[in-house]
Amino acid sequence: LAAPAAKDPIIIGWAFDGKGNMAPFDGPALAAARVRVKTVNGRGGVNGRKLVIETCDTNNNNPAKAKACAARLLGQGADIMFVTCDVEFSAPATQEAINRGVLAIAPCIGTDQMGPKRFGAKGRLAFSFGNVAQDEGSAMAEVAWKNGWKSAALATNTLLVYFKNVVQAFEARFKQLGGKIVAKESYASFANNVQNAVTRLNAVEADVIVTSTAFAELPALVTGLRTLDNQTPILNSWAGDGVYWLPKEPAISNYYAVTYASAFGDDKVPAVNALAKAVKAGTGGFVTGAAAIDGVVTAIKRAGGSTEGVKLAAQMEKFSKVPTLSGLVSFSKELHSVFGRQYRILRIQNSKPKIVGYVTAKV
Repeated sequence: LAAPAAKDPIIIGWAFDGKGNMAPFDGPALAAARVRVKTVNGRGGVNGRKLVIETCDTNNNNPAKAKACAARLLGQGADIMFVTCDVEFSAPATQEAINRGVLAIAPCIGTDQMGPKRFGAKGRLAFSFGNVAQDEGSAMAEVAWKNGWKSAALATNTLLVYFKNVVQAFEARFKQLGGKIVAKESYASFANNVQNAVTRLNAVEADVIVTSTAFAELPALVTGLRTLDNQTPILNSWAGDGVYWLPKEPAISNYYAVTYASAFGDDKVPAVNALAKAVKAGTGGFVTGAAAIDGVVTAIKRAGGSTEGVKLAAQMEKFSKVPTLSGLVSFSKELHSVFGRQYRILRIQNSKPKIVGYVTAKV
């Protein structure tokens, strides 16, 4: 008898930033997803179908290149599209996918806009396994309050919706807890104005300086303050996780960030530590790549093996505490990014990172 024909693979097209500003976030997530796919395939795949990841580099998320990447991957038969970890940078690829009825997944976009809020009716096909920025900012406020920081100076990076939403959410929750906002400063990535914000922040008396930032402005903000001998604690979002940005000098202390997982071998979940080591993770966001694969596998199984975008989206909107390597994941018709996930609190002292606690946003 002839052997039964192998089932066609499920192709995940991944438009990622290989060397640009999003590379420190996209790279680890993609590496973790590859490891997770190997595990899934080793167990027989999904309903007997192997997962295959096909990639395309968006060249620092150049809009035309991102759109072309998505179009090429979809033209080659991608069943599901994965995109870069920011809603603005990912929009061209996301739009290309959802316009064709294909599910668009971001491993770590941190905003409530990866869904209908940004993309309208077709946005029902867009999801992120990152945390809702409002949830993240709320958790940061609880970290500040628990540390006894009763006054905060806000330093808002205006480049991205995610950056702005995190700080706005921090302010709202911090005030609820009884905290006082003593200053509000702003700057923007690639605008050469962060030093002006540093000068003004240095003149403010606050228990903590709160921001959400990455790229070159992260070391500029932190180093700028520390060079002025300002040792006020700095609290950042997941955007400020990792040590890839640390300057050689001065040594950085009193720096905190909330994140998905530890990239440094001290997470409380052994499987997370093992994966971090395997992919040489630099930031905790790596775990969202594995989580996104876990979620997609669950959605396909619940959809009876279908990879049709509408059917997968219908299943994902029903996710309630679905187990993934990153923890329990929930979505809703309104929120297509994760809420209620437990964060790790990273502290950097003398330029050495360590997880010092855990927090889940109460509000």
